[in-house]
Amino acid sequence: MNRAENNRTLTLNEDEIIRYTGLCPCTYESENSIIHGDVFDVLKTIPAGIVDLLIVDPPYNLSKIYGQQTFKKMNDEEYSSFSYRWLDAVKHTLKPNASVYVCSDWQTSIFVGKILGEFFTVQNRITWQREKGRGAVHNWKNAMEDIWFATVSPKFTFNVNDVKMRRRVLAPYKIDGEPKDWTKTSGGNFRDTFPSNFWDDISIPYWSMPENTDHPTQKPEKLFAKLILASSNAGEIILDPFAGSGTSAVVAKKLGRKFIAIEREAEYCAYAQKRLENAKSTPGIQGYVDGVFWERNTLAAQKKAMI
Repeated sequence: MNRAENNRTLTLNEDEIIRYTGLCPCTYESENSIIHGDVFDVLKTIPAGIVDLLIVDPPYNLSKIYGQQTFKKMNDEEYSSFSYRWLDAVKHTLKPNASVYVCSDWQTSIFVGKILGEFFTVQNRITWQREKGRGAVHNWKNAMEDIWFATVSPKFTFNVNDVKMRRRVLAPYKIDGEPKDWTKTSGGNFRDTFPSNFWDDISIPYWSMPENTDHPTQKPEKLFAKLILASSNAGEIILDPFAGSGTSAVVAKKLGRKFIAIEREAEYCAYAQKRLENAKSTPGIQGYVDGVFWERNTLAAQKKAMI
C-alpha cells in the first residue's frame, strides 16, 4: 500500500507480526498482558473478582472484515444473544465496586442498553461525536456513537475532577475587573468545566497521528483516557475483552493502570504490543495536557501549558 509522505500510521511486516504476537500468551497468566485467543475461551481462565474497570468495544452488528476473519451482520435476536453471551462470560471477573463501559453505534445501542441493565445498574449513556467519513446522500451522516456506563453496585469510583474539560471563554465575565470562574492565560481565556455525557472534543485516529493503525474501527486514546481516569485509580486493573489494536491497554499503561486485553487476531495483537513498546518513549495522549482534556483546535494553548 502506497502511503502519503507524512503518514504516521503504525505498520508491521510479517516477521514483526510473528515476533510481537509471540509475546502474547494464549490464556490469562498475569495482568499487563495482551492475550491472543478467543474471548469466550480466555475469559474462563481469568480469576473471579480481580477487575476494577471493564471497557468493551465489541463488534457492532455490521458485516466487516477484522484481520483474517469477517464478522457477519446478524438479525436482532442473534445479536442480542451474542451480547448476552459475552456479558454473562465476563461478569465473574468484576469486583463488587467495578464500573462497566460498553461502546455501540446507534443500531446496536438499542440492544446493548437493555441487556446491560439485566446484569448491572445503568448509570448513563455517553454520546460522542466521531467526525469521520464522507456524507450520506440519502440519509443523515452517521457521526455519533454511544458508550453505556454501568456499575456492579451503588458503590463505585468516579473521579470527576480528573476528567474536566478546558473550554475557551468567548465572552469573559468579570467582577470588579477580575475573571469570574475562568482563567486568563497566554494562550487564551479558559474555564475548566465538569464533564457531560456529550463529547465533541475527540478526533478519530487518522493518518497523521502516531496512534493510528490499520484496524478498521480503532477507538481514540483520548476517548478511553476519559473512561479510565473517571472510573479507576492508579494501579487498578482494566479489562478489555475485544481489544483490537490495544488502545485500552496502551492508555492504561500511560495512565499508571494495569490491564488485561484479549484479541483473537494476531495482527492486532502485534499492533498492541508495538504500541505498548512505543508508549515508553511517547507517553502523552493527544488532547490531554496539563491534567485536563482540551477542546479541539486549541493546540497552541496546549503547547504553552506544557512550557
